[in-house]
Amino acid sequence: MDPIFRKARQNRIFQDVVDQVGDAILDGQIAIGDRLPAEREMCELFGISRGTLREALRVLEEKGLIEIRLGVGGGAVVKGANADRITESLAMMIRSGDVSLNHLAEFRQDVEGAVSGIAAKCADQSDIDVLHALLAEAEAHYRKGLSGWNDFVRVDEKIHMTLAEITGNPLYRLILRTVHDNIHKYYDRFLAVGEEELQENYEDLCRIVAAVADGDAGKARSLAQSHVKRFSRHMEKKKR
Repeated sequence: MDPIFRKARQNRIFQDVVDQVGDAILDGQIAIGDRLPAEREMCELFGISRGTLREALRVLEEKGLIEIRLGVGGGAVVKGANADRITESLAMMIRSGDVSLNHLAEFRQDVEGAVSGIAAKCADQSDIDVLHALLAEAEAHYRKGLSGWNDFVRVDEKIHMTLAEITGNPLYRLILRTVHDNIHKYYDRFLAVGEEELQENYEDLCRIVAAVADGDAGKARSLAQSHVKRFSRHMEKKKR
């Protein structure tokens, strides 16, 4: 069996160790729950000092790939890829304002459009029943007028997330969940809410769900993109 690790490249020792161990974990050469070799053995394998190794292990722990356990039976234990780290970084970008309204609108138009189109191809009757139930819930809040706006927006998010679930693609679920969990600061600051906006959003959801139920991927994609675009246009209007 070929060895997993080789001597670290001397011109970039620290990063080379991080890359080698990280690649071995992500490629499945080291299983989740396994312990990495003892410090002395790893120093010999890589041809590095104990200080360099510990710094590399610290970075791997920050990445969520390993956990350093102390005491008897301790050591560096493999955790595998950590989706929480990814979502935390994306959430911080959105909440910090590093993502502009235009960036967010552009991203959501593409992703939400793709999700709705794929959902139209994948949805079975049980999926459509769930969407219709959520649409009925949205209608109940819509009928209350502006007093039902906040509850309506929460159901709107549920519909979008249900469409992401229907695709069966974990990347869509992960990214859209993070976006929807952190987008409210933009709504609070920039979204002009009136009866017209409420009606438009409700009618958009009705059309999107109908297109998904009909299995019309092109129409579902186009409607979702228009829905996001209109939403973003209202926010840009208040921003000015």
